[in-house]
Amino acid sequence: MTLDPDTLMGPLWTLLAFVGLGWLAARRLAVDPRPIATLLIYLIAPLTFFRGLTLGGPTPAYLLLTAALFATACLVALLVSSVARRTLPGEEAAVLAFSAGTGNTGYFGLPVALVLLPPEGVTLYLFGVLGVTLYEFTLGFYLSARGRFSVRESLSKILRLPLIYAFLAALLVEGAGLEVPAAVMEGLEVFPPTYTLLGMMIIGMTLGSVSVRQFDWRFIGACVAVRCALWPLLALGVVLALQATVGLAPTLATALLLIGVVPMAANVVVVAMELGIAPEKGALAVLLTTLAAPLLIPLYLGWMLPLVGG
Repeated sequence: MTLDPDTLMGPLWTLLAFVGLGWLAARRLAVDPRPIATLLIYLIAPLTFFRGLTLGGPTPAYLLLTAALFATACLVALLVSSVARRTLPGEEAAVLAFSAGTGNTGYFGLPVALVLLPPEGVTLYLFGVLGVTLYEFTLGFYLSARGRFSVRESLSKILRLPLIYAFLAALLVEGAGLEVPAAVMEGLEVFPPTYTLLGMMIIGMTLGSVSVRQFDWRFIGACVAVRCALWPLLALGVVLALQATVGLAPTLATALLLIGVVPMAANVVVVAMELGIAPEKGALAVLLTTLAAPLLIPLYLGWMLPLVGG
């Protein structure tokens, strides 16, 4: 199975257009991105997450996949955090730790999943992505907050995050056999594209205030190494291990590999902006890995899929 790099050029140019709009908004209109980051975290993300869960119809098997990806993201983030705290300043170490557990599984990963996977494979991919997203707004948010706040303050901030309660509400709705009214679901359709648009624009808004002095090669190199080296190798190792022990369907193997090769998540900048911890450096790292994605994703998948029988 091969993936043409042209498949990713559409998402790339759209993303860059959104980034450019954000840069113009910050430079020409003096738009402050911080309220937008707050809006994304406390309103748009929870409603997007709730809609995705209720539409997917979670089953025990799907939720097990979500839990497995959540646990994996947490373990990677904790490992990177323990190393980063000894080698980087506090705020930069916090951003690196957060970014280590997540990736741009939605905007970049989903178009590739739609090309590579059958419908049931896309569903598996999305429930894996839900686990990564859940990490972002629990342990990931805590690790980011610890770059500036105490343990008590960081835990307090997590408990105020509505995405956790959106997740529980979606499980309650499905578990009780309730049906969300069609008018409500139709109204929620606007939130996923809004989340993508504003999330990408925040990168541009942040880059609008970046100076040459903030181009930290050590920090950016660490972010790139974790996302472009550690995660692909981890995903391949996990898939090969599962195939050799319990067995793994080819569609699930491909979905897991794809989660491992996407670029850095835009939420790195969103969360850093909300907490006030080095968002400029995070934006540079996100932009660089995103620009490299149309080359790296086909390269990685072209190498890994034959190894796992994809």
